[in-house]
Order: sequence, then structure tokens, then C-alpha cells
Amino acid sequence: MATFALPAPPDLHRDRPALPGDAAWWAFCAATALALGIFSSLGPHRVWGAAATLGYTAAAVLAARGRSPRTAGAVAVSGAVLLPLLVLLAVDRAQLEVDVVARSAGLLLSDGTPYLERPTVPEDFNPYLPGMAAFGIPEAVAGPGPFTDPRLWMGAAFLGAFALALPAGARREAPRWLAACPLVALPLAVGGVDLPVAGLMCLGLAGAGQGRPGRAGLALGLAATLKWTAWPAVPVALALLATASGDGRRGSRAALRCGLVAVLTAAALVLPAALRAPGAFRTHVVDFPLGLTGAVSSAASPFPGHLLATQVPGGRTLTLLLLGVSALLLALSLLVRPPTTASAAAARLALGLLLAIAFMPATRFGYLVHPLVLAAWALARQPPAHPLRIRERVRELVPEAVRRRKQASR
Repeated sequence: MATFALPAPPDLHRDRPALPGDAAWWAFCAATALALGIFSSLGPHRVWGAAATLGYTAAAVLAARGRSPRTAGAVAVSGAVLLPLLVLLAVDRAQLEVDVVARSAGLLLSDGTPYLERPTVPEDFNPYLPGMAAFGIPEAVAGPGPFTDPRLWMGAAFLGAFALALPAGARREAPRWLAACPLVALPLAVGGVDLPVAGLMCLGLAGAGQGRPGRAGLALGLAATLKWTAWPAVPVALALLATASGDGRRGSRAALRCGLVAVLTAAALVLPAALRAPGAFRTHVVDFPLGLTGAVSSAASPFPGHLLATQVPGGRTLTLLLLGVSALLLALSLLVRPPTTASAAAARLALGLLLAIAFMPATRFGYLVHPLVLAAWALARQPPAHPLRIRERVRELVPEAVRRRKQASR
């Protein structure tokens, strides 16, 4: 029996954009991990650098030998996340943020507030909002241990929220690649408070893109109880809800509902601790991150804001002005040209956070995980060709294929 195959134009095979996974990418990751392991002064970072270098190098070798991207990615995740995490858990070492979260949970349960009343040294400060203490509650209740470590719960919250924010068909590949990326693998292993914030922001934007204001408001409200960096996601989601439906009145109602849910969720979890000790709340979560206390934050990566604040007379005031201008520009962009898709909203939010990270007086390279996660989420959720379009294209191609078959048989 003679057979024939339909021509395969690009739109029939269009899939989600391929994420990096070749030998060159893994070699770059290995070089990054090696550099961090050599030059970092932090013990947990050096442990991660050594383990991740081995994992990324093995992944590069496998990719160069033609092994599947899935296999190379699994090896990279094992070396860059699982191995250093197990080592650090065994020796009870972590980044400072993990200890801060664990201590804040104990304070919250005993005193009703996660903030020390009179902090003196940088290690005493807790620059996070009260919701972050939830990740330390298992350790505060059951005691220190490998299964109560706050970084495990923060990592699980991030991966779970990020996966739920993706379409069903993208919930395996994208989280695996993202976990292997050095900027994400490092905080997964040593502890990173920014990951659950980024994951919840993606989940909130996904709900807004699907026209689910209640779900979006809940996710964004929870994110807003963790860190200030989540707050810009709320107006972006509201702008998306207000315009995506195409119906002004319906969109306004959806945006209002999302905003109310987000505000009520954040208020219910933040206000009790803030009102319990308002002075301590301001000192920890406002003054310390802005560099307005005697103790200096260890977040001192050489971004423009930090350089201005430390090297230029009056530079701290200038950085605060630049932060305000950045926020104003983001707000104006939402009014003049609001995003109409969740991917566009994620790109707008990533840009706004990049500007904020650049101009903050106390900042670090790890904060870049926010725009990275948002960009990866927007890329991974790009839909394949619409089924209706595929069927229409097939109807056009079948007669042409039959005609060619008849000509070939003559």
C-alpha cells in the first residue's frame, strides 16, 4: 500500500520555546559555579560551588556526547541542588537568611511579633514581612532538623507555586530547567527567601491571565506578606484584569475583587504583628533595607544604587528618588499601555523589578532571581499552535497532498 506524508509547516510543529540545555550552557554554568566557589567568602556558597561545578561539568559532558537534555538536566539538578543541600543539611550550615527566618518564627510564637525589639548588629535584623516566619514554624515547633529546615519549605513553596502557574503540559520541563539554573539552584541549596515570593507572583499573574481574580488576589496577597518586592505585582495584575477581558465594566469588577482579596489577605497576616510592635516593625522592614539604621545590611552588590549610596555625597537620597521615579514610570506604563496577556504582564513586572534592584541602596545579585523567574515563566507558558488553526491548515494541505500523490502514480 502506498503511503504519503503531509507537509509539515512550522505552525503544525510549533512548540513552546526551547530552554537552554546544550553543552555550552552547562559549561557556562560550571564556570559560574567554580568562580563563586573560589571567590566567595561564605562557607555555604563554597560548598555549593564545589558540588555544582561537578554536576554542571557532568551535564556538559553528557550533552556533548549526545545524551538527552532531560538526562543532562537531571544530572545538573542533582549536582547543583540535591548534593550541596544534603551536605549542608548534614553539617547544619545555611545562608544567614535561614537562621533569621527560624528565629523570627520562634519570636512570633512566643511574643506575637517576629522582630527583636532592640536589634544592634546586622544579624539581629529581620527585613522580611511577618508572613516569611511561616517557613520557620516547623523548626520552631519540632526543633532543628533536616526535615524542619526553613529552606526546604521555602523551596517546596517556590517549586509548587511555579508549577501550578504553568499550563499542564509545561509542569515538568520548565521547573527542572529553572531548578538547574545557577541563580535558582544556589538559593535552593543554601537558602533563599526570594524564591517563594517569585513563585507566588507567577501564580498570581497566572490567575489574572485566566480571569480568576479571587485566585490571583489570594496568591498575590500571600506574596505581599513575605517581602516588599512582591507588592509591585499587585498593580500589574490589576491592570491585566482590567483590560484582558475586553469589557471595561467586567474588567473593573474583576480588578476590584482581586485587589480586595490581596489587601485583605495581606492585612490579615501582616497587621497583627505590625501593630503588636510598630516601632520594631518599622526598624526591621523599612529602615534597615533602606540603610537608615546604624547597622549596615550585608546586601552590598555593586549595582548603581549601592554605589551611589556609598560613594556619592547625598547618594542615599538620590537612590530613593530614583526608586520613586522607577515606581512612577511603571505606574504610568500600566495606565498608558496596560498588558493584555499574562506573559506581557510578567515582562512588565520583571522590568520594574530590575529597575528597583538597580537603584536600591542595599541590594545583591541574588535579587535577580525575581526577574529571571518571571521571564522563565513567561517563556515556558507560551502556548503551542491553536487546535483550530491546525485543523484549518490541515484542510488546506490535504487536497494538495492528494494531488501530488496522483501525479506521482502516473
